Amino acid sequence: MSRTDQAQAFLPGSVNPLRRLLALRRIEVLTQAVVLVLAVAWLKIPLEVVPMAAIIALLGAVNLLSQWRLERGGPVGEREIFAHLAIDVGVLAALLYFAGGSANPFVSLFLLPPTLAAAMLPARHAWAMAAITLALYTFLVFWKLPLPPPQGDLAQFDALLARATGDATEHAGHGSGFALHVLGMWLNFVISVLVVAFFLTRMAAALKLRERELASAREAVLRDEQILSLGTLAAGAAHQLGTPLGTMAVVIRELELNHRGDPELQEDLQLLRGQVDRCKQTISQILASTDRCREESLRPLALDAYLQQLLDEWQLIRPHARLDVSLQGEQPAPPIVADRTLVQAILNLLDNAADAHGASDETLRFAACWTPASCRIEILDRGPGLDAEARQRLGEAFFTTKADGQQPTAGLGIGLFLSNATLERFGGKVELFNRDDPQGGTCTRVSLPLDRLKA
Repeated sequence: MSRTDQAQAFLPGSVNPLRRLLALRRIEVLTQAVVLVLAVAWLKIPLEVVPMAAIIALLGAVNLLSQWRLERGGPVGEREIFAHLAIDVGVLAALLYFAGGSANPFVSLFLLPPTLAAAMLPARHAWAMAAITLALYTFLVFWKLPLPPPQGDLAQFDALLARATGDATEHAGHGSGFALHVLGMWLNFVISVLVVAFFLTRMAAALKLRERELASAREAVLRDEQILSLGTLAAGAAHQLGTPLGTMAVVIRELELNHRGDPELQEDLQLLRGQVDRCKQTISQILASTDRCREESLRPLALDAYLQQLLDEWQLIRPHARLDVSLQGEQPAPPIVADRTLVQAILNLLDNAADAHGASDETLRFAACWTPASCRIEILDRGPGLDAEARQRLGEAFFTTKADGQQPTAGLGIGLFLSNATLERFGGKVELFNRDDPQGGTCTRVSLPLDRLKA
């Protein structure tokens, strides 16, 4: 596994874990500075201000350097995250050394780094972080500078605390030191709650995002397996259909020669010959898998010419279908390069709309509009529309709304499935919804970004 893969594997979601740590450290540096200022200026505690301020400034400098490193890019490994947590633990231990050690109410902040390590890193790093914090905590029990008593007036807070607990005598015996301890514990609790809530809510959101991504990936794998199966069957069918189509072409040609005096029959035979030629062309395209054929099919073409060529091809397939075409967009139209699968996807959608349209007196409408960045296609029919089940299951393989006897063919339920899969591969999508029109009908909307298709 590469370093990048490791960095992406140990934290769910797509947010860089180092970015979260830097955000928390900014809060940490600000809070430490504020607490030091309040302790010295308000409570008038004679602390070692110079070394403590230097430690806080050093942590701020490390954060700025880490931010610069993050902006430059590159993978973030588990060891780097562990090192940053170790730096935070070391800074906290150094500050507590000058402020009473284990007797300081902020000592329970040692629980946060092991918690973050357990959430972000493998078990070995979490246990190592727990060992470091335990060792530093034990060190502060025996070696530290005593926390001097405050020189400021905490009498009002001490009296308020005594009234709240109902024992003024006990608090009076402890003096302002007890009030300071209680105040420090409260601040410590507030900081811990905010940090844990901030981080764990982000982690929960990242986990939900990763679950959705994994579900989408599983669906994509299943869909690709279905497409591969269909492709294998299509290749086999293409080989098997070649001989029957060749026989049909010969028979049609003989009928044309034998019935030259029947114009009506000649017209029908020409239509049949055109359909057979179209089938043979489709089979040839399926079987054309060499690099040379693919290169010839990927020539740049203006978007409006591409769509018009596609519609002309569809009219050959459905010669009796009436189609109203509207192509609008910035001129000159952007040139695109698209393989045969995109053409087939849109042809499938046109076929579905024409089948739903049936024998309606209105023409089928095809409207396309584009910008240099995207293209939107709408196919409007006057079919019966979509019921609740169809809206829920559209796009599933082998689900169809066509009846068994519906013309021109019974639905197999793969046209929309393949079209949607193809368009998603190009970054687009297909939407089907009922038209907001008293006469009913369905709108098939294709949204297609052009960045992957530009020549």
